[in-house]
Amino acid sequence: MSRSIQALAYARPSALTTEGGAGLLGLETSGGLTPVGREAHPQFFAGFLSSPQAAARGLLAVADVAAARYYQRTLRASLDPVVTAGGDRLRFESFSGCCGVYARLDVLPEGLDGADTGHGTTNVDVNNPLREALSRLSGDEPLHLRVGPDELAVTTLDGPVVEKKVPLPDRWLRGFAESQVITAAFDLRAELSAAEAVRFLRSLPRTTGTATGSAAGSGGRAPLWVVPAGRTLRPTTRPVPGAVCLPGPERLTALQRVLRHATALRVYGPAAPDGAATAAAWEVAMPGMRLTLTLSPEPSRGFSGEGAVLEALAGDEAAADADLVSVLLSWEPRIDIADLAAQSGLTPQRVRAALTRLGTAGRVGYDAADAAYFHRELPYDAHRAEARNPRLTAARTLLADGAVHLHTPAATAGSGTATVRSGERHYQVREAAGGVLSCTCQWWADYRGRRGPCKHALAVRMARRDLTTTAPSHTSARSHTTTATATATAADSAAAAAGDTR
Repeated sequence: MSRSIQALAYARPSALTTEGGAGLLGLETSGGLTPVGREAHPQFFAGFLSSPQAAARGLLAVADVAAARYYQRTLRASLDPVVTAGGDRLRFESFSGCCGVYARLDVLPEGLDGADTGHGTTNVDVNNPLREALSRLSGDEPLHLRVGPDELAVTTLDGPVVEKKVPLPDRWLRGFAESQVITAAFDLRAELSAAEAVRFLRSLPRTTGTATGSAAGSGGRAPLWVVPAGRTLRPTTRPVPGAVCLPGPERLTALQRVLRHATALRVYGPAAPDGAATAAAWEVAMPGMRLTLTLSPEPSRGFSGEGAVLEALAGDEAAADADLVSVLLSWEPRIDIADLAAQSGLTPQRVRAALTRLGTAGRVGYDAADAAYFHRELPYDAHRAEARNPRLTAARTLLADGAVHLHTPAATAGSGTATVRSGERHYQVREAAGGVLSCTCQWWADYRGRRGPCKHALAVRMARRDLTTTAPSHTSARSHTTTATATATAADSAAAAAGDTR
């Protein structure tokens, strides 16, 4: 697995202290982007929390996910949470080491009391002493929150005194980005009162009896589903209409930290007409904030291989649109697509496609509660999530090698077909109603498009898009497939060799 080492440098450790009888929660920041560019230790907020105990437990829940692996748990992994200041709110995000759970704590405007909230994204230090102090916090006495060093620290501290170096796999980056794109297709499926939310979540199993192996987190059983039934949720073994998938219910354990502060539980998910396991988002609402956990379709299946972003990455038009849209973003907590369309001159559909592509680079997130994207810039080299996507790089290699043969209506009995040579085999790719591409390869037979296109279908899609940007010719089908050769770089080819070969 390709990975790099992420170096995080903090001016000092984050800490919960008492000064003059008042509590002070100081969260130290690492390097990140702000409206004025990259800063070593940006400051985003200095004020009070309206519900300090709920915020403390919500932050602990996000840190729990960052430190957890819900699959192959013997392989420990931890990366400090990411904080984004959006001008009126703070968002704390993390992603599990197994790439199957995404967590976010949104501290909304009504949850903050004090100075204006800044703009930007960075990591925040959450160390073990801080975790212990936060877990002991009781009552709702005033608690001052500082995100980033104060002016005194900025002027007196000489360089970083806390450094962390953690592995950052490409799979982790792809999963973080992929989960945002998948969530954008979610709708509200159920809402429970505080009492029913507590009753339901406490009834869920906390362990599955297995920590490793292909069936870890599911006990080898079929996915669990829940369906609204009166004021609560009722488990079911099959996806009846209105049901929401809940594979690996123990992955919701982090929500237990905030149940005493819950005001509601909301569940978001996609339609599931074919009965296959799907991702879902579980949100606990609290006074002035909300905590959301998004689960991958299976505990042993991280978000990184879902393929929801591949179509957006395959075309040059979306790349150009994304470049244009990116310069119009200004750390908005809610991105208005109509407003972006008016500013950019693009259609709303092209703006959405551009935002999908920006999501793959970690430059926007998605909030199902607001049904809107929000601007943030992950403090990592998130473009690696696109450049080293195995299926994408493999498709580009197929295209560069002239392995894609597009058929015209005159050459075959049906239109919209293609042949792709991969190794010693040839695969048939056919376009069905609605533009969906099917393939005769094993990937398509296994997933039927539920995890995005296979590399063969993706290569055909890229060839056809390239064809529309050049003068059409019906004399040489092979010539249609090679015009994008220049887009396959040496780095792509090297990545493809180590990536998905299906």
